Amino acid sequence: MTYYLYHILGKKIGVTCDIYNRVTDQQGYEEDEYEILETSDDIDYISDREIELQKQYGYKIDKILYKNLKPNTKMKINITEQTTTFPCPTDQLKKRLIDLPGMEWITEHGEFVIDKDSINWIMNNVKTSMYNDDRCYVYNKAFSRHFEKRKQLTIPLEKSCCKEECECDNEYAYFNLIREWAHARDLYKDGDVKTQYVKLQEEAGELAKAILDKNEFETIDAIGDMVVVLTNLAHLSGTDIEVCIEDAYEAISSRKGKMINGTFVKDE
Repeated sequence: MTYYLYHILGKKIGVTCDIYNRVTDQQGYEEDEYEILETSDDIDYISDREIELQKQYGYKIDKILYKNLKPNTKMKINITEQTTTFPCPTDQLKKRLIDLPGMEWITEHGEFVIDKDSINWIMNNVKTSMYNDDRCYVYNKAFSRHFEKRKQLTIPLEKSCCKEECECDNEYAYFNLIREWAHARDLYKDGDVKTQYVKLQEEAGELAKAILDKNEFETIDAIGDMVVVLTNLAHLSGTDIEVCIEDAYEAISSRKGKMINGTFVKDE
């Protein structure tokens, strides 16, 4: 097996046995944005060399040698009716999963696969085992529910019809376009939930001003901007805004209450 020692210019030095999946597909860098420093069939050599060059270039030093992560070996996960348990602590799990794109396993709740979306969900929902700090787990039913919603609500971009001259009946198509826009601008690579939350507050301020000014155009613009920010905030949180919308509607659809001073107040 060939191991690649790669350098993302100005960012990091790392090792992988699958350069496209690790650097381009998972991390989002094109070929002109990184370089291959060395290749080797010797995992011990390439692991030591990675640390040497990380020190030399002044990058963050990996705490665990690449060879100890066993990136090309599927983790021996433990599956029970309730949980899927991973044989590593939570702070090492994401790196392990990123090096195992396409890994699949089956539970009685359904079939799971490792990809960008599922990694985000796992990292947002994983829990440390109460019996062993070096093991962590997710609940299968909750994970399955996420996959089911993803199948129902995530609409392929190529099926979107959002041009002005079209009568688009796909209410979720614009969310896909927003995510494509954000991906192209590295918002998901360099941004985080905190910056998006701050941005949301800024847009909320713009909306408040537009409402006070009774400016219909600015009100529409501010609401649209907030939807864009919420779409990106949801994605960075490891979910989709479509899932959030469905959850919210499920919560309010059977809610009872009454209007008080212009606000709907639910029954206790």
